[in-house]
Amino acid sequence: MCGICGFTGNIPDNEKIVHRMAEVITHRGPDSEGYFIDKNGEISMGFRRLSIIDLDGGTQPIYNADKTKVLTFNGEIYNYKQLREELISLGHSFYTKTDSEVILQGYEEWGEKVLDRLRGMFGFAIYDTTDKSLFIARDFFGIKPIHYAQVGSHFVYGSEIKSILEFPEYERKFNARTLDNYLSFQYALPPETFFEGIYCLLPGHYLRLKDGELTIKRYWEATFEPDDSLTEDEATDKIEQVFEESVNAHKISDVEVGCFLSSGVDSSYVSTYFADQKTFTVGFDFGEKYNEIDWAKELSAKIGVDHHYKVISSEEFWGNIRKVQYHMDQPLADPSCIALYFVAKLASEHVKVVLSGEGADELFGGYTIYNEVNSLRGYQKLPLGLRKFLAGVVRPMPKFKGRNFILRGAQTVEERFIGNAFMFNKAEKQKILKDGSIAHEPQEYTKKYYDRVKDYDGITKMQYLDINTWMVGDILLKADRMSMANSLELRVPFLDKEVFKVARTIPAPLRVNKKNTKYAMRRAALRHMPEDWAKKKKLGFPVPTRVWLKDEKYYNIVKETFESETAKKFFNSDELVKFLDDHFNGKEDNSRKVWTVYIFLVWYNIYFGEKLPDPAKL
Repeated sequence: MCGICGFTGNIPDNEKIVHRMAEVITHRGPDSEGYFIDKNGEISMGFRRLSIIDLDGGTQPIYNADKTKVLTFNGEIYNYKQLREELISLGHSFYTKTDSEVILQGYEEWGEKVLDRLRGMFGFAIYDTTDKSLFIARDFFGIKPIHYAQVGSHFVYGSEIKSILEFPEYERKFNARTLDNYLSFQYALPPETFFEGIYCLLPGHYLRLKDGELTIKRYWEATFEPDDSLTEDEATDKIEQVFEESVNAHKISDVEVGCFLSSGVDSSYVSTYFADQKTFTVGFDFGEKYNEIDWAKELSAKIGVDHHYKVISSEEFWGNIRKVQYHMDQPLADPSCIALYFVAKLASEHVKVVLSGEGADELFGGYTIYNEVNSLRGYQKLPLGLRKFLAGVVRPMPKFKGRNFILRGAQTVEERFIGNAFMFNKAEKQKILKDGSIAHEPQEYTKKYYDRVKDYDGITKMQYLDINTWMVGDILLKADRMSMANSLELRVPFLDKEVFKVARTIPAPLRVNKKNTKYAMRRAALRHMPEDWAKKKKLGFPVPTRVWLKDEKYYNIVKETFESETAKKFFNSDELVKFLDDHFNGKEDNSRKVWTVYIFLVWYNIYFGEKLPDPAKL
C-alpha cells in the first residue's frame, strides 16, 4: 500500500514542495519514496511505498517503454498476472513483476477502458508527457482515497488531504457547508470536505486534466438486479464459491498476510481461510457487550489460527483521540475508528497485510435497520392519510412503546432513512448552531441518490444509499486511514467486483427476512464455521462512549471543550452543555450526539489551530 501526491504547473522550489507533500504521508509508505518532476515544470509527482509485491523491483514512479507515460499508484490489482499475460500477447514487454506496471501498460493499450478490466483497490495517477494530460482514477467502491483541488492555475492531488495542505498556494479555509451535513451523518458527505476547495474523487470515477480543462466521469456504478428465480441453495452456493475465490485472490502477497477478527460473521467468515496464520482482535474492559475477545479466541482455537488480542484501557482510548483525528484528515464521529486504530497497530507488529470484513453488510443486507421495511409492511397497508394523522397525534406526546413505530410508519423509506447514522435533524441543528441558516434537512442530501433508484424495493434502496454514502464516508475512510496510520495494508475481499456480481443478483428476501439479516451470506458462512458465529446478530464495533460520558473525569473533559472559545465560534455552548448534562444525569442517551460535536471540536483545533501539529507529538 502506498501514498501518492502531486501538482501541475511550475512553482518556485517545486522539488522541495512535492517532497514535503510526500513526507507528510510517510506513514502510508515508509519503505521507499520516488518522484517525477517534468523538466519543463509541467508536473511534479510524489510517491511513498509500502512494499507488498515485487519487493525489490516495485519502486515507483513506473514508466512505459519510451518513458512518455509515468504512473504513481496506491492499491493492489488482484488479477494483474492474467492482465500481464494478455498484454504480453499483445506485444507489451515488462521490466518489473509488479501490478503497478500492468495498470500503466494496460492504459497504454486500452486507455481509460483499462478500468473495466482491473480487479482490485486503487487510486492512481498517470501523466502523459506527449499531450501533457493527467489521468487519475479511484476504485469501484472507494476503498482507496483520492483528493484534489484547483489552486489558482495549479491542480493539486493526494491520497490524503494533508498532502494538499502542504501546497504553499493553498489557503486553508473552513467549509461551513460540510459542518451541516456532518452534524446529521457523523461524517463529511462526499465529495465535499471540511476544507474549502478540496474534494474527494467519488468511487467508480476518473478525472482527466488536459489543456487546463478538468473532466470527471463515472465509469462504474453499484447497481442491483435481483434474480427472483434463485433458490436459497443456489444463492448460497454462488456466494460461497465467489467469496472463496475472492479471499484467495486477496491473499496474494510477497509478505505475510493476517486477518482482523471480531465476534461478527463477516470477519469470522474471512478468518476461516486463515488456518495456521494470524488473527487480531481488540476490546474494552467493560463486560461482554464491549469485548469480543473471548468470542474471537474461541473461534480462533476452533479454526486453528494464531490469535493476538489487546484490551484497550480508557486512558489509551482518550489519549489517542487527537492522533486518530489527525490521521483521519476530517472529523469522523464513529468511535470505532479509534478502536480500529488499536487493532491496526496490534496487527502491524506482526504482519504487513490484513484482510477484513468491511462491505458485507452493504452488499448482502446486514444492518438491522434494513429489516424495518419488513416490520412496517403490514402497518403501511393502512391509508397514508390515516398514518399521517396518527403520527400527528403521537408526535407531541412523551415517549412510549410504539410511538416511534407510528411515526416512522407514516414515512417513506426516502423520508425516514438517511443512512446508518442519523445524529441531528434540521431543527436540532438550528438550535445548537450559532449560524442556524446553514442547517438543512439531511434528506436534501440523500435525495439525489434515491432519485437514481426509484424502481428499487425498499431494502435495496437503503443498501444503495449506504454503499454511496455511509460506506465511503465512514466505513472505508476509517479503514484506510487507521490501517495506513500504522503502515498496514488492509484488504477487503467482500468489496470485490466479482463478489458484487453475485451480491447484486440475490433477491431481497434472501438478503433480509424475519430469520436474519445477510441471510444467504450467513448460510454460506455456516458451511465454514460453528452456527453460533454464523447466526450471531449484528453488533458493529461496540465502544463504551455512553459509559465514559457518565464518568465525571470524561464528562469534565467534554464540558471544558463545549465551553471553549472554539465551541462558541460555531455553537450555542449552553445548548451543548445541556445535551451533555442530560446524558450525564440519565435523562436521555445523548452520547452519540455529544460525541459528534466533541470530535468536530477536537479535529478543528488540530487543523485550524495556529499551525498543523507534529503528529509524533500528538
